Amino acid sequence: MTDYAPPLDDIQFVIDHVVDLGSLLDGERFEGVDAETVTMVIGEVGRFIADVIAPTNRDGDQIGAVLTDDGGVETPESFRAAYKAYIASGFGAVPFDPEYGGGGFPWTVAVAIQEMLTSANMAFSLCPLLTQGAIDALQHHGSDEQKAVYLPKMLTGEWTGTMNLTEPQAGSDVGALTARAEPVGDGSYRITGQKIYITFGEHDLAENIIHLVLARTPGAAPGTRGISMFLVPKFLVTEEGSLGERNDVQCVSIEHKLGIHGSPTCVLSYGDAGGAIGWLIGEDGAGMRNMFTMMNNARLSVGLQGLAVAERAYQQAVAYAIERQQGTAVGGAPGTQSPIIDHADVRRLLMTQRAWIDAMRCLIYENAAAIDRSGLGGDDGERQREWTDLLIPLSKGLCTDLGSELTSLAIQVHGGMGYVEETGVAQHYRDARIAPIYEGTNGIQAADLVGRKLPMRGGAVVYEQLDWIDEVARSLNSVDQLDRFSERLTEAVAATRRATRWLLGRGGDEQNDVLAGSSPYLRMLGILVCGGLMAKAAIAASVALGEENRGATDVLEAKLVSAKFFGEQLLPAATALEGAVTAGAGDLFALTPDQLG
Repeated sequence: MTDYAPPLDDIQFVIDHVVDLGSLLDGERFEGVDAETVTMVIGEVGRFIADVIAPTNRDGDQIGAVLTDDGGVETPESFRAAYKAYIASGFGAVPFDPEYGGGGFPWTVAVAIQEMLTSANMAFSLCPLLTQGAIDALQHHGSDEQKAVYLPKMLTGEWTGTMNLTEPQAGSDVGALTARAEPVGDGSYRITGQKIYITFGEHDLAENIIHLVLARTPGAAPGTRGISMFLVPKFLVTEEGSLGERNDVQCVSIEHKLGIHGSPTCVLSYGDAGGAIGWLIGEDGAGMRNMFTMMNNARLSVGLQGLAVAERAYQQAVAYAIERQQGTAVGGAPGTQSPIIDHADVRRLLMTQRAWIDAMRCLIYENAAAIDRSGLGGDDGERQREWTDLLIPLSKGLCTDLGSELTSLAIQVHGGMGYVEETGVAQHYRDARIAPIYEGTNGIQAADLVGRKLPMRGGAVVYEQLDWIDEVARSLNSVDQLDRFSERLTEAVAATRRATRWLLGRGGDEQNDVLAGSSPYLRMLGILVCGGLMAKAAIAASVALGEENRGATDVLEAKLVSAKFFGEQLLPAATALEGAVTAGAGDLFALTPDQLG
C-alpha cells in the first residue's frame, strides 16, 4: 500500500494551461485573489491532506462507522482527530461568501481541494461535501436570519449539513415522497416521515447537524410541484446562538455497504415524539427548484470522485509495478526477473489510467471554471452557463464510470495480490462503485443530456462546442508528432455531428430511440470533449517546452505523451460509438421480459 501524494504539478498545469484561471482572477469578482495565492493555498492544503487525512483511509474501510445502542454513530478515532484538524485549518470555507467567514475563492480552487481530499479518503470527504451542498442551498434560498445563524458555523465545519430527499418508496422519483410538514403557527413546522440513504445523517465529528429536508405541506400539489425544503437541526439553536434541546430526529439504522465504510449512510426517522421542528427555506412548493440550484455543483463533486479515487489507485498501481518483479521483459538478461513495469501490457494498463486521469481532470476543472464564469453576467456569462449545463452530465456520468473502470485496472496491475484485501487496492474499487449510482444514476444523466441539454437552442450549444473542437484539431497540426491525434479528433467530431443530428431529428413516437442511444451518446460526447481539452493541453505543453528556463520539463513532456496516447489510442472509441447511438430501440425491446429472464 502506498501513501497518497497530492498531484500538485498536474493540478497546477490544468489550472494554468487548460482552464486559464488567471484570466478569471483578473476580473473584479475575485478581487483580492491572485494566481500566486491560489498556488500557495493548493500547496498548503495538499500537504495538510497528505499528512492528516490520507492516513485515515484504511481505518475508514476496516473499522467503518458503527451504530451505537443509543442511536448515535461512532466513526473511527482517526476520523475524529482528522476532522478536528480540518476544522482548525479553515480550508472548508475557501470558496464561500466572505460575509459569513468564507475565503471568496473561485469554485475551481474548491474543486482542486475537493480532489485531494477525496483521493485521500473518499468516505471522510463526504461529510464536507454534504455540508458544502447545504451551504450552497442556504446561501441561495435561506432567509437572512437563517444565513446569520447557521452559515458561520457550517463554513468552519463546526456544524455539518445533509440533504434529505430519498424515502423507501421515492428514490430517483422524488415526486413520490410522503414526508409531511405541518405548520405550528409560529413560523415553524413539525416534520414527520422517514428518509433513507442520508450520508453522515448522524455522526460524532461535529456538535450539530443541519438537515435540509424535502417534505409536503398540507394541501400541497402532487408530484414535485408540491415539495418544499425545510431546515431541521439535530439540536435546536437558542436565541443566543448556543445549542439547545435535541430535536425529534433519530438515526434508526445505517447501511452495510460495498465500500465507503467510514461514511455512515443513515435511515433517519422524523417525528417519533410528535414532530421534528423545522423552518421553511425559500417559498412553499419551491423545494425542487431550490435543489436544482445546487445540483450542478453537487453532480460535479460526484463526478470528481471518479477522478480522485482513480488517482489514488493509480499511484498505488505505479508503486507496485516498479517494485514487483515477475518474468523477464524484452531486453532483460536471461534468467533474471524484471519489474513488471517493464512489460508492455502493464505499461498499457498504466498509460490508460494516466491518460484518462489527465483527461478527467481537464474535464472536471473546465466544468468548474465554467461555473465560475457563468457568474460574470452578460452574454458571455450566459454562454458559460449553457456550457456548464452541457458539461455536468458528462462530468458526472463519464468520470464516475471511469472511476470504476480505472480502479479495476489498478487491481489488474497488482495481479492476484490486487484481489487480496491486504494490499488495499481493492478498497478503491469498492469505494468508487457508488459514484455512478448516487446523485442521479448515470442512466438519468444520459437521459438529461439528450432530453434537456442537447436541445438547448435547437442543438446550437453542442454544435458550437463541436466547432471549437474542430478548431483545436486543426491547431494540433502545428505540434510535432501529433498529426494522428489531429486526424482522430477530426474523425470523432464528424461522427459526433452525425450522431447529434440523428438524435435531434427524433421525437414523439421515436423518443425511445433517443433514450436507447443516450448512454452511448454521453460516452461519445464525453470522450470527444476530453479529446478537445487534451489537445489544448498538448498545445500548451508544447509551447511551454519551447520557452526557456521552464524548470518543469519532465511534467510537460509527460503531458505531451499522455495527450498523444489519449488522442491515438483512447479517442477512437468515440467514433466507434456512432453505431450504438443511432441503432434505435428495436433490439432493446425485441425480447419479452420472460425471454430476458
